[in-house]
Amino acid sequence: MNRLLATAALGLLLSACQMVGPDYTLPDQAAVKRGDLQGQIAGEGSNVVSAPVPADWWKLYNDRRLDELVRQAMASNTDLRVAAANLQRSRYQVQQAESAGGWNAGVKAEAQRLQESGEAFLLTEKVPVANIGSVGISTSYQFDLWGTLQRGIESAQASADAAQAAADIARITLVADVVRSYTQVCAANEELAIANESLDLQRQSTELTQRLRDAGRGDETQVTRSQTQYKSLRADMPRYEAARQAGLFRLSMLLAKPVDQLPAGTGTCAELPHIAQLLPVGDGAALLKRRPDVRQAERQLAAATARIGVATGALYPDISIGATIGTVGILDDLGTAPTNRWGFGPLISWSVPTNGARARIHEAEAATQGALAHFDGVVLNAIRETQTGLAQYTAQLQRRDALNEAGESAKEAAGQTHRFFQAGRASFLADLQATRTYTDVRAQLAAANTQVAMSQIDLFLALGGGWESGRTHAAPVSKP
Repeated sequence: MNRLLATAALGLLLSACQMVGPDYTLPDQAAVKRGDLQGQIAGEGSNVVSAPVPADWWKLYNDRRLDELVRQAMASNTDLRVAAANLQRSRYQVQQAESAGGWNAGVKAEAQRLQESGEAFLLTEKVPVANIGSVGISTSYQFDLWGTLQRGIESAQASADAAQAAADIARITLVADVVRSYTQVCAANEELAIANESLDLQRQSTELTQRLRDAGRGDETQVTRSQTQYKSLRADMPRYEAARQAGLFRLSMLLAKPVDQLPAGTGTCAELPHIAQLLPVGDGAALLKRRPDVRQAERQLAAATARIGVATGALYPDISIGATIGTVGILDDLGTAPTNRWGFGPLISWSVPTNGARARIHEAEAATQGALAHFDGVVLNAIRETQTGLAQYTAQLQRRDALNEAGESAKEAAGQTHRFFQAGRASFLADLQATRTYTDVRAQLAAANTQVAMSQIDLFLALGGGWESGRTHAAPVSKP
């Protein structure tokens, strides 16, 4: 008895001080620790500011219809449901890892009509047929002497954290898709209205050219050229309707409801969402802490590191202590002294590591190096996406501002030409041409505004904003 107690005490002592495999710490050579990636993101004259990125960045548009679209998408999107299910599964995997080892108990009861072999008991005669039964209760405690089970828990918990980050990625991607699709619908309607104006002006120009030809003041070539321009503009009209329908169908899928059940006015929106302030982009350090894909990659590295310990633990024996009590014999005699049995003691189980155990350790170490390389790649890509998005946004703003100046000039020229026409100093055709030029610049400006809006969305997506205020929560897991 004293030896058994000493064995148990030794096992508990060892389990408290032995851990196989490396402890996880963020490597010093990891890209996320580089100082040159921690600095300011906003560049001078880039129309952004180094202020914290708001959690609900889409609310900067002050568009209630857009807010409602995002809210409904959060409630019913299928990608978020998948992410929530994956997160729930990972949490149960943590429970499973936490339940491994430690105390284990079982109950077994059996009854059967049995013909035993006489020779199994070194008897030459036949053993009588009898009704045999057994009842047993067993319990055991497995010591985590080398920390193998603890490493398994660490791996499962890190994987669950990575699943949470994946759910956050799904959320910010969903928000960006909703805003992008809504912007596409509004842009298509706005550009369609301008295109209709251009088409109407070209129709008037064609009719005037035909009248001039009929009056002997023009030729057939001018008419043909004008008709060609009219047909070309008319041929481009279905493109805007197709873009509008594509945006609506995309919203329908994201919200998991038919187009006719989208919030009122979604399909007729004709004004682009607009942010009337400098875009807040934070800095590099905040970016790397905020982006869910960076957190996901870091947690995957932690899980891979813990799996080295799990693989290393296979080199060592498993030690447990257990006890059993029961009764085995003829049914009528169960529970009597001759049928009762009990026992307790330690159990050592060790598989000699000749079946590739060491190779599995090296495999886990290589996987950790791969996870570190992936983590570094995600960090560098986060910086690249943000800087690229900022550069594109700045360029689109500059182009829009230039077109806006051109639009002001075209508007002024159209106004002057129209006044000359009213005073008899310019022809009606010149008036139409000036107005059509202004309309063409307006169409280019509308397309430029659309590109600015899309660049804003891409930039916010690169910044990783939008997951903090609405994490994807699975149902709580209750331990048995």
